[in-house]
Amino acid sequence: MNVIIANKYRDALSNLDIEVIKKLEGEFTVGEIVETFKNFFFQKMILDITALKDYKNIKTLQELSLSLDMDRLVLLLDGSQETATPEYLSDLISMHIYNFTMNVEGVKWLYDHPNSYRDVAQYHQLDTNHSATYVMPNVDAGSYSNDVKRTTIICLKDLTQGAGATTLAYIMRKQLARNYTAVAIEVDKHDFVYFDDKNLVSTSNSELGNTIAKYSSMDAIIIDANKSPAAESLSNEVFYLLEPSKIKINKLLSHNPKAFSGNNKNIVLNQCMLSNQDISDFEYETKLSIHSKLPPLNDQSDENVQLDEFLSKLGFYKQVKDAGTKKGLFNK
Repeated sequence: MNVIIANKYRDALSNLDIEVIKKLEGEFTVGEIVETFKNFFFQKMILDITALKDYKNIKTLQELSLSLDMDRLVLLLDGSQETATPEYLSDLISMHIYNFTMNVEGVKWLYDHPNSYRDVAQYHQLDTNHSATYVMPNVDAGSYSNDVKRTTIICLKDLTQGAGATTLAYIMRKQLARNYTAVAIEVDKHDFVYFDDKNLVSTSNSELGNTIAKYSSMDAIIIDANKSPAAESLSNEVFYLLEPSKIKINKLLSHNPKAFSGNNKNIVLNQCMLSNQDISDFEYETKLSIHSKLPPLNDQSDENVQLDEFLSKLGFYKQVKDAGTKKGLFNK
């Protein structure tokens, strides 16, 4: 079921051919919207931007993006001088708001065919400084070679709840540090403090771009994205972690039945003990293409060689003939 928040376009949106469980009409602050829907399950939120007070201020949309899941939002813009600028649209993308349109027909299309970053990347102005844009360091986002040429930014995002992005970011940084300079960044949380490691950094979503720029001399930056709208768009690679236990998967699908729709995500089965045959069956049932499988890792160990194969897929290592080297099976 879906919710509609409408003002100027209330009549046009009333004719949408979708099931609606709740509808608000008028003008509302971000706080009022968040309070209304923070514990309310819905499939999609159709938002007439004129129903949002102070919507021409991009920081209002930023506040909304920090509080609600932007993957469920379809935003109807009013085509005003302020909201139709390339800068405004670029800022929306930086906040992970990919489903926006300036006509009601587009709302229905995006409802049925939601955008990914790939669909709106041409509107993203990464090299422009303006109101809410994030500063992008000098990153080569093209194909990886055997050696890392510039800073490689890897984003980890839990697909199932508690899939282990925070711990994996910590372990990946330690493993990479055997051959590379590396830092790990978590966004809008402070769980890294429990690892007592100076190479782990906590920052906010609004400061993420500047934090990345600060560490742009590093070979690798690992981001624990949490719910950050900016992390995915600022990264070279985004990996979605899935713990393939029945309870985690069923919980995910009960909250988001379309969580597995499409197979264009880099899915990593984390903390996974499934056999190769089990994984093949899982791919067939979910229609997902699994990028990698990672077993439970020891976060107290200085070396987790189980990660080397995964990291080599990202271009960090070239294999050496001497498997007995002190640095493990791979060297820079």
